[in-house]
Amino acid sequence: MATDASIASGDGEHKVDRSDRLVILASSVGTVIEWYDFYLYGSLAAIITVQFFSGVNETTGYIFALMAFAAGFAVRPFGAVVFGRLGDLWGRKNTFLVTMLLMGLSTFVVGLLPPYAVIGIAAPIILVLMRLIQGLALGGEYGGAATYVAEHAPRKKRGYYTSFIQITATAGLVLSLLVILSVRYTVGEEAFAAWGWRIPFLVSILLLGVSLWIRLKLAESPSFKRMKAEGKGSKTPLKDSFGKWPNLKLVLIALLGLTAGQAVIWYTGQFYALFFLERVMKVDATLVYVLLTIALLAASPFFIFWGWLSDKVGRKPIILAGCLVAALTYFPLFNALTQAANPRLAAAAASAPVVVYADPADCNLQFDPVGKTVFNHSCDVAKSYLAKAGVTYTNQAAPAGTVAQVRIGDQVVIPSFRGDAMAPADFAAQKKTWDAGLGEALTAAGYPAKADSALVNKPMVVLILFILGFYVTMVYGPIAAALVEMFPTNIRYTSMSLPYHIGNGWFGGFLPTTAFAIVAATGNIYSGLWYPIVVALGTVVLGFLLVKEGKDVDLNA
Repeated sequence: MATDASIASGDGEHKVDRSDRLVILASSVGTVIEWYDFYLYGSLAAIITVQFFSGVNETTGYIFALMAFAAGFAVRPFGAVVFGRLGDLWGRKNTFLVTMLLMGLSTFVVGLLPPYAVIGIAAPIILVLMRLIQGLALGGEYGGAATYVAEHAPRKKRGYYTSFIQITATAGLVLSLLVILSVRYTVGEEAFAAWGWRIPFLVSILLLGVSLWIRLKLAESPSFKRMKAEGKGSKTPLKDSFGKWPNLKLVLIALLGLTAGQAVIWYTGQFYALFFLERVMKVDATLVYVLLTIALLAASPFFIFWGWLSDKVGRKPIILAGCLVAALTYFPLFNALTQAANPRLAAAAASAPVVVYADPADCNLQFDPVGKTVFNHSCDVAKSYLAKAGVTYTNQAAPAGTVAQVRIGDQVVIPSFRGDAMAPADFAAQKKTWDAGLGEALTAAGYPAKADSALVNKPMVVLILFILGFYVTMVYGPIAAALVEMFPTNIRYTSMSLPYHIGNGWFGGFLPTTAFAIVAATGNIYSGLWYPIVVALGTVVLGFLLVKEGKDVDLNA
């Protein structure tokens, strides 16, 4: 960790003037636009599934779409390595000019890309390629922006100044939701699903122009210029960051003791909450976007509050407290969210419980990252439908070789079928017929095909989403300052970027897909929450034992 040199005297301390505040603000605005680009895909995953993955079955298609979202996250650590190295060699400003250009152009291409029906398998391949480019760009963006702002900030205000970077992720999500809502309202749902979804992606080219204009006005950070003037820069930042145990140890501590827990809390509170309401609770997508936007806007000022408070009490206690309280309250909060969002679903689960009676050997874990596996065993057919429908069920073991059954209440028994012995076309036809029959039986038992918007307790949903967003602000507000303070100037961009993007890219980005697979396996629509809970609690323990507070360190030391 950077040493605390001459804190009292403040020798060498950069004094922030009005010009610096303006460029720090400009850096934050540019980052908002990058996050806007990145979140568009996640918000439109359901439509993109139809447009680009129509050649695979529905369950696999949706998982594939989520994985394409996660693909952008999977490569983020590699972007952190590539652009982190450039940032430590070349400068913070020039590096995130490049990342901005890559992000904007790849987003624009998605808006122009023909669907699967026109160009076949090339469509999902090019789409995933664009997501990979976005992930690489974002991998370099955040570390540069956070480092740049922290190196401009006075020592006693680093948490406060960097919190404006932290708010940009939520601001980008809100901006993407607002643009989507506006386009949906203007062109109508049918036109939006057919072609209107492209407009938010195409608009990004205008935002790219604004961002580049803003970024070109920035000056290089004082710490980087000072390091270069003194000849203290690293010629091998990758080797110095990850090839020397003292620095590598700090990278691992930053990952496991801070960013892993922060990441799963962030994605649970924002993206997974959206996924749960829209896909599991079957709430109208437009209504979900409106309610989530209201909640996030209400919670957003707390990014600044926690960043400011971290300058007083430290980064570590706030981040770890956020992880702990979130882990302890997720189950009751999501149970309450079900009651508020779809009370008929909750009532049906109580009055007509569903049981999947199946041979355990016939049931597979429905986690398919490449979208190639067809889950066609009788147990898999039943569980995939119920998981997508948001229906909680219990598992009951049947004798070996038994064809799975779905039992609804005390009366209705729906036998599944052996799809693994069928030709693909026959399986698809049979599954369509079987899905319709099971859907009718569930409807007759009181399970709604979709949530009734009139019955949604909108104030309660907003309140719960606000609480989830509040947890996000606790863990995310101080994290940039905490990471920047752990590493010396000559390897700071590289070293802090990698643990951040492994945490947020891998631990956080794969949360929706992992949670869906857990739900399909267990039958409990809340069981996917065990993933963020376990990761968050692990971070609390490791962070408490290993992370050192750094709010008073000298970034120039």
